[in-house]
Amino acid sequence: MPPRVLTAVARRSLPVAAAVLGLVATLAVPPGPDAGSALSPAYAAPVHGYPGPPPGELGQVSALMTSAIVRRQLPGAVVMVGHRGQVALLHAYGVRKPAGEPGVDGVVTPAEPMTVDTVFDIASLTKVLATATAVMQLYEQGRVRLDDPVQRYLPAFNPTNDPRRTDVTVRTLLTHTSGLPGDVNLDDPWGLTHENRPEGLRRALTAPLEAPPGAAFRYSDINFELLGALVEAVTGEPENVYVRRNVFAPLGMTDTRYLPTAGPVARNSALLRRIAPTRLDTEGRPSTNPHFGSVMRGVVDDPTSRRMGGVAGHAGVFSTAADVGLFAQALLDRLAGRPSAFPLRQATLQTMTAPNRPSAPGPFRAVRGLGWDIDTGYSGSRGTLFPVGSFGHTGFTGTSLWIDPGSDTYVVVLSNAVHTPGSPPISRLAGAVATAAARTLGVAHPR
Repeated sequence: MPPRVLTAVARRSLPVAAAVLGLVATLAVPPGPDAGSALSPAYAAPVHGYPGPPPGELGQVSALMTSAIVRRQLPGAVVMVGHRGQVALLHAYGVRKPAGEPGVDGVVTPAEPMTVDTVFDIASLTKVLATATAVMQLYEQGRVRLDDPVQRYLPAFNPTNDPRRTDVTVRTLLTHTSGLPGDVNLDDPWGLTHENRPEGLRRALTAPLEAPPGAAFRYSDINFELLGALVEAVTGEPENVYVRRNVFAPLGMTDTRYLPTAGPVARNSALLRRIAPTRLDTEGRPSTNPHFGSVMRGVVDDPTSRRMGGVAGHAGVFSTAADVGLFAQALLDRLAGRPSAFPLRQATLQTMTAPNRPSAPGPFRAVRGLGWDIDTGYSGSRGTLFPVGSFGHTGFTGTSLWIDPGSDTYVVVLSNAVHTPGSPPISRLAGAVATAAARTLGVAHPR
């Protein structure tokens, strides 16, 4: 029997957990209504032009993508390259869903070709497209200060006024130098039977420090789970509602949202068919997870965000390559002083993308922006030609965005690579794509 398909509609039709923990009740703003296990490796023809570049243009990018699909590193992807205000490439490769797997109605169907309007779970790109941008809006408005202790906005983070936790600031969350662990504990089955946002927030707020704040870089989802809670505490709105109105809508990102099939669009089967499935839900056991063994499609892949109901500061946004490209181009335009709808001022963006380093000495000190990656062990998507000082981010599901203001270029790679068990990190392929694009476009920076 083929696996079932778990859609957001099916998951959110379950009863919501009744218990609300008092510690975070005032911070747990619920999402607004507006808002790996092996699968079949039967991939269809590897390349589909929807549309394609003229013959010979950026052909090395297509060769890289075709090779990765033939080697079954991913089912398919959409690549977008922008350069000097123009779209140099927007191309779909491979398949959205391999043959022999269930479609949105649960019936085994032929392969679904990848299309340029495919909607992807962008995973940790949520951190920069949504949460960090929202935090910097609040900074720009004077409602948040970067070097304030987190407890000023989230008192439950430090109810005993522990001096060590007082040193955790908004800036250390944005730069992943807070000293907090990588994520909350997922060993027990909280949030599996029924979503439990208050419990997820409680675990983030009470996570112990593992290093002195500001001393060292450690990538942590908890940092952005807390920042998402901060946005909600300051604005009084669910993060999904706030970012949709204040970040995505001004940029015309009409296919970008948390909870892509919730609310009125839940009945839009055409939208659901455009969403790329990620993988099987293998969390817990069948006795503790009613969705065990289902294919996730329109449901966030990240387990913490999923247990919290699909809206969290670190993961949960779905988008298309074209929408991510709109964000990147508007950001480049704003940084360059050109007319732009980007919802931050030029000076704020300059602050956001300036290098920040941990205080502790060492042979390698990671360089981060406020939310953005600049030069760390996660920077493979930069490739070999874009310079340190360019910036970007990746997402676990197989997504990447890299932006180089110096050459006025951005590279978007969106895939559901996580669908393929054991696939290498997307940063390797995205870095090769970035290098090929930069070389073809004549980007040459001293390194």
